[in-house]
Amino acid sequence: MGLRAWMERLIRRLKHDPAYTLSPDLSTGDLWAIIWERGWAFVRGLWWRPRLRSSAGAFFVGRRVRLVHPRRLTVGRGVTLEDDVHIDALSRRGIYLGHSVTIAKFTVIEATGVISNLGEGLEIGDNSNLGDYCFVGAAGGVHIGRNVLVGQRVSFHSENHCFERADVPIKEQGVTRQGIVVEDDCWLGAGSILLDGVTVGRGSVVAAGSVVTRDVPPYSVVAGVPAKVIRQRNERAAEG
Repeated sequence: MGLRAWMERLIRRLKHDPAYTLSPDLSTGDLWAIIWERGWAFVRGLWWRPRLRSSAGAFFVGRRVRLVHPRRLTVGRGVTLEDDVHIDALSRRGIYLGHSVTIAKFTVIEATGVISNLGEGLEIGDNSNLGDYCFVGAAGGVHIGRNVLVGQRVSFHSENHCFERADVPIKEQGVTRQGIVVEDDCWLGAGSILLDGVTVGRGSVVAAGSVVTRDVPPYSVVAGVPAKVIRQRNERAAEG
């Protein structure tokens, strides 16, 4: 069995995707470089696995990854944490990363702001990803469904500061928490911001740079500050 066929077979098993194929443009040198990087990531994952709440299978960990309170972190099969990821899993429900989830470089996940009031936590469904430099503030709870694409520098803020009184410092007025939900098969464009209390409906697209302050109906495309519906993805199908 050639190197390319062996790699395809291995990835198909890890992803449970019998149709997965490698690009024909990859050279043998490229393949060996990928094997070298993924091999070391696998070894680092072996070191972390006994420290987690649980792990369902192969776990790939990049360089300089920091996991705080790993006993509250659950990972599925084939999870990848790329270089310089920071995850603090301290929270009531902890953090769950489903099968084949990828957390890209320099992403920060914080499940609790202050230890006097633990956060709710984060759940990411199978085959979803967070792009480079994302921030997830999961104090109010963040749920991301399956097959969700999250671009670079997307941020989630599931907690708000109360500020009604002018005679009391804002930091002493407490917080409100409603949580954020992103349903299955969504795409959140680069630089978008999701604020506490919003639900992004199944199959929706959030344009790059948008600020989502209210619920997004299923199969919508939203854009702007604040984000507004500009069209429905399924409107052509409905017309037909």
